Amino acid sequence: MINDDNNQSLSANNEAQNDSQNPPDADNLWQLDESALANKYATDPENGLSTAEAAARLQHNGRNELETKRTSRFVQFIKQFNNSIIYILAAAAVLTFFMHHYSDSIVIGLVIIANAIIGYVQERQAGNALERIREMLISKNFVIRDGKKLEIDARELVVGDLVNLEAGDAVPADMRLISADNFNVQESVLTGETNPVEKQEEPMTDTSLALADRKNMVYASTAVTSGSAVGIVTATAADTEIGHIQQSVSDVKETTTPLMRNLNSLGVGLSIAIVVAAVLLFLLGMVMDTYSLPTLLIAVITMVVGSMPEGLPASTSVVLAMGTRQMTKKNVIVKSLPAVETLGAVDIVNTDKTGTLTKNEMTVTKVVTPEHTFDVTGVGYDDNGGVNFDGHLKLNGQKVDWHQDKAMEWLVKIAGQTTDAELHFENNRWELTGEPTDGALTTLFRKMTGHDPEVDEIESLPFDSAFRFSARLADLDGQRLLMVKGSPATVLRLTDQANQTAYWDNAMDDLTADGLRVVALAYQVVDDDVTDIDPKTISGLHLAGFVGIIDPPREEAATAIAELRQAGVDVKMITGDHPDTAMAIANKLNLAANVKAITGPEIDAMDDQQLQEHIDDYNVFARATPNNKLRIVRAQQANNHVVSMTGDGVNDAPALKQADIGVAMGIKGTEVAKESADMVLADDDFADIVAAVREGRHVFDNIRKTIRFLLPTSFAEGLVVIISILMGHELPLYPTQLLWINMVSALTIQFAFIFEPPEAGIMVRGPRNVKSGLLSKLDYFEIGYVSFLISGLGIFAYDYLTALGLPNVVGSTMSLNIIIFGKIFYLFNLRNDHPVISKYFFQNKMAFYIIGILILLQLGIIYLPFMQSVFHTTSINFWYGWGIPIVCGIVVLIVTEIGKFIRFRRMGKDRVLD
Repeated sequence: MINDDNNQSLSANNEAQNDSQNPPDADNLWQLDESALANKYATDPENGLSTAEAAARLQHNGRNELETKRTSRFVQFIKQFNNSIIYILAAAAVLTFFMHHYSDSIVIGLVIIANAIIGYVQERQAGNALERIREMLISKNFVIRDGKKLEIDARELVVGDLVNLEAGDAVPADMRLISADNFNVQESVLTGETNPVEKQEEPMTDTSLALADRKNMVYASTAVTSGSAVGIVTATAADTEIGHIQQSVSDVKETTTPLMRNLNSLGVGLSIAIVVAAVLLFLLGMVMDTYSLPTLLIAVITMVVGSMPEGLPASTSVVLAMGTRQMTKKNVIVKSLPAVETLGAVDIVNTDKTGTLTKNEMTVTKVVTPEHTFDVTGVGYDDNGGVNFDGHLKLNGQKVDWHQDKAMEWLVKIAGQTTDAELHFENNRWELTGEPTDGALTTLFRKMTGHDPEVDEIESLPFDSAFRFSARLADLDGQRLLMVKGSPATVLRLTDQANQTAYWDNAMDDLTADGLRVVALAYQVVDDDVTDIDPKTISGLHLAGFVGIIDPPREEAATAIAELRQAGVDVKMITGDHPDTAMAIANKLNLAANVKAITGPEIDAMDDQQLQEHIDDYNVFARATPNNKLRIVRAQQANNHVVSMTGDGVNDAPALKQADIGVAMGIKGTEVAKESADMVLADDDFADIVAAVREGRHVFDNIRKTIRFLLPTSFAEGLVVIISILMGHELPLYPTQLLWINMVSALTIQFAFIFEPPEAGIMVRGPRNVKSGLLSKLDYFEIGYVSFLISGLGIFAYDYLTALGLPNVVGSTMSLNIIIFGKIFYLFNLRNDHPVISKYFFQNKMAFYIIGILILLQLGIIYLPFMQSVFHTTSINFWYGWGIPIVCGIVVLIVTEIGKFIRFRRMGKDRVLD
C-alpha cells in the first residue's frame, strides 16, 4: 500500500546520492503554475474532479496501491511437491500402479497429497493473516470533488484529485502543491534528511532539481509534520517515487533459509542412498534368485517406500505450522513456514533505533540556563502512548519552582510560543499532533504551567537547513517578541552569550554524552511595528538556555536485548543518528559489553573485503544510508553469520530481503518493507523478536527430534526387507503391512513431537551451527543401531517362533506389532533429554492420546476380518500379539536410554549438539 501511517527516517537514496539523483519527470512539474497544472491534469484547482471523472480515471488507471507479486494458489500448491523425497515416492507410486498393485499405489499417493495439503494450507493461513494486517492499516485522506470535501480511502485517489493535507497525515500519492500554509513534511524515507522540509506553493525556475530540493512537491509515504496544504495528485501506485523504489527491490535475490538448506541436503542425500541401495539389492536378489522377478521388484519397492521418510516433509510442515500459530498469538505474522525456525538460528539481529529500540516519543529531560542545569522528571508519555504531564523541575535532586530562574521562565514561554505541535484529548488520553521535537516542547510547557500555550502569532519563519533555526514573532504579556529555536551553535552566535562559549560548549558536551538532542531557545523584545522576520538581520538575542531532548529507550527493548545476549545473539544498532547519540542509547540499553561505533562515511571508505574483515568489530552503525545497510548485511553473511534485519522504511526493503530473516513493523512499517520481509511484528514490539527466537529454537528442536525418530524407524522397515533378501528368508512382513506401518505412522505417531514443550535452557545455549547440518555424528550412529535393533528384533522373533511351528501369518502379525511397539517406546526415549521415568514423563499429554489412537488402529488391522484379508493379518492371542511386542519395545527403550545416558551425562550436551 502507498498510504502508510508512519514511516521512519530510512532513505531510498542516501544523502550523498541526492545531489545527482533526478527521478524522471519530463514536464518538470515544479516549474508549472496553478493554471498550467490544472490544464495538464484536466482538473479544477477550486472544485477538484467530478465524481464521474474520478470514477472513470480509477477504472482506467487502477487503484492507488502498489501491486505486489502474488503467487497463484495453484503454483503455491504445486511447490509443495518440490522435494527429492516426494519425487522418489511419486515414482514408486507410478511403478506400483503399472504393476497393478493399486492399494500400494493409492497409499503412497495419499501420503504425498496429505503432505502437500498440510504445507499449502499453512502457508495460505499465514498469508491471510498478513492480509488482515494490511486491511487494518489502510489510511484515509480528505479530497475535494465536485466542490465538496470528502474523506475517502487513499486507495481510491486518482491523478488530478485535489487532496487536502494536515499535520499528522501520511501523504498518499505524489503531488504538486498549489497551496501551502506553514507546511512541513518529513521526507526521510526518500531523501535521508532527518529534519522536516518546509514546502511552498510557488513555482520554481530551476530546470533540474534533485528530489530533496523540490520544495513545491510532496511524495507518497512521506509524513506531514505541521501546517496544511492542498495538492494536485500527479502520480499514483507504481508511478510514484516509492513505486520506482519497489521495482528495485526485485533485484535482490531471495535466499534459502538455513532449515530448508539443511532439509534439502538431508533429503537429497537420503534419496540417493536409498535408490543406490535399492538398485544393488535388486541386482543381488536377481543373482541369488530367492524370489521371482515380480516378487523381487515389489520387495525392493517396498524397501524403498519403507525406508523413505516420506512423513518428513509433512511432519516438518506441521511443526512449522504450529510454530506459526504460536507466533500469531504473540502478534508476529509469519509469511512462510521455514521463516519460523530461521530466527532460532540467527546469531545477529540488526535493528533500527528510532521507534524500535526507542519510543519515538521525544521528551525534555534536561534544561541548561545561564545559571543552572535542571532535570525535568516524568516520562512524557504513558504506557498507552498518550502524553503524560506528570513531572517536576529539579535542581541538584531537589524540586524547585521554575519561576525562581528568570531564564527558565523565558525558556518555558518560548517553548510554548514556538511549538506547532498540538495536544488533543482523544480515546480517553492526551495525544500529540505534529513534529516530535515540537511535541517535547509543548509537553514541557504543559508540565510547568498546567495549561496549553496561547499564541498570538504575527509571523513565523519555518526551520531551514540553510540557517538552522526557526523563528516566531508574537505578542505576549503586552510585548512583541522575536523568539528563536534551533541549532545551539547557530543560535548562540546570535545572542548576548556568544562570548561565553566555554560554558555552553561544556553544557553541549554533557547533553550529547547522555544521548540527548539539544535545542537552543532565545528571545528578543522588538518594536510593536515589526511584522516581518528577516533571518539575515537577527542578532543580539537573549539566550534563555538549552533543552536536552531524549527519545527514551524502550524498557522492554532493554530486557529483550539482555535475553538475546544471553542466548548468544548479538544485537546491532543501525541508525541515521549522530554516533555519540547512538552510542549513548546503546550504552543505556546495554547493547554490548563494549559498544563500538562506525559511521556510514567510514563504511563507504572501505571496499567489500575490508568491510567483511572489520564488520564484526562494531555493534553501532551510525549515519548509515540504505546502501550501507545492504552492505552491512552482506558482509555479516560473508562471515557465516545467520542475520536478521529489522526495519520499517521503504529503503530497508533491499536489506530485509537480503537478510536470512527480514522482520518488518506492522504498524509503522511501509508496505514495501512488509512485502520484502519474512515476518511482521503486528504491534511493532521489539521484544516479540525474543519470543520468535525462542519459538524458532523450539521448532528446530522438535523438527530434529522428528527426524531422529523417523529415520531409524523408517530404516528399520527397509532393513526387514534387506536382511530377509540377503539371508534368503521369507519376508516376515508383507508389502501391504509395511505400507500400513507407513500410513498409520504418517497419521499418528510422527506428529507427537509437535506438542513437545520447549526444553529448559533453550535461551541459554548459543545459536545452532547451520553449517553442521541437522544431525550430528552421534545422531547418525544412533539412527544406525536403532534401525538394526528394531528390525533385528522383528526378524529374530519371526524366525525363532515360526521355526518352532508358529504359523507364518501369526508370526507376520506379531512382527508387525513389534515394529509398531519399537516405534512407540523409542518415542518415549526421544521426547526430551531427561530419563524416561522423570517428572517430565506426562509433560506432553497429546503423545499419549496419539499412541492410544495408534493402538486402536492396530486392534482394527489385527481383529477386523475385512482388514485381515487386505493386510494378511490374523486374530492373535495376547502373548504373541501384544506381550512379545511390548517386551521388544521395552528392550528398545532400555538400550536407547543407556545410549542417552552416555550421550548427555558422560559426553556432555554441548559436545552432543556440536
